[in-house]
Amino acid sequence: MSPFNFAIRRAADSSVQARLPLPSLKSFYQPTPKLHPPQTGETHLSSQLIPWMLNLAYPLGCYGLLPFYFRGLSVTGQEHLPKRGGVILAPTHRSRWDALIVPWAAGFRVTGRHLRFMVTADEVVGLQGWFIRRMGGFPINTKHPSVASLRYGVELLEAGEAVVIFPEGDIYPERMPQPLKPGLARLALKVQSMHPGLDLKIVPLAINYSHPKVPWRTRVSVHIGAPLEVAAYQQEVPKVAAHHITQDLQAALAQLVRQDYPSQVAQALPSLSS
Repeated sequence: MSPFNFAIRRAADSSVQARLPLPSLKSFYQPTPKLHPPQTGETHLSSQLIPWMLNLAYPLGCYGLLPFYFRGLSVTGQEHLPKRGGVILAPTHRSRWDALIVPWAAGFRVTGRHLRFMVTADEVVGLQGWFIRRMGGFPINTKHPSVASLRYGVELLEAGEAVVIFPEGDIYPERMPQPLKPGLARLALKVQSMHPGLDLKIVPLAINYSHPKVPWRTRVSVHIGAPLEVAAYQQEVPKVAAHHITQDLQAALAQLVRQDYPSQVAQALPSLSS
């Protein structure tokens, strides 16, 4: 069993044993509470959701920075975004700009709900890391995942929050979706099994940039697909169900990319079903 999958199971099991309070979304500055006693080799989780900063950043980003930097921004499929209940947004990951593009396409201005990001630890560094943490993001080391990070993600989904998890794990310049990590599906299945009435959903998002290095005046398009209903997979053995969710999510992301790059996806689709 990989460290990532083992930590997910530990996180989910621990959340059953101890229900700890989430930070108030109304507070202006409240650090994330300690979710479990410190363990050897584990970094303390640090993440805040600061409303005044969100209220300032959203207009500046949506109506200032993004329109200034990009030549054109477009989005389709916003009707697929749930406005309530636990949901995992699963975008492709092509650039650090994704941290701003996803909220622009699927965040507060669209659904009235702020997004919480599970971000690879190497991206939560420097100025970008400072900004991500105070916008509700929390880091995860995909090679040696912290139980605190995974348990925090479980707690957010249990509370009906919208959590962004990049299923490819890292940033890739390729247009086609790369092989997805199975941890997202296993996390979703565990949360749904613990709360049968939660109706947890996974929403695929494809982010396409006209240039892989995303220079100034690049064009960007976001395509949002129909949600995968996690409960629909629960009739299967968990390992098989996780495989099917991962496979279906991979196919859904590829189909969304096809809206901009039909020839490349047509070549890649046979490998998805093999």
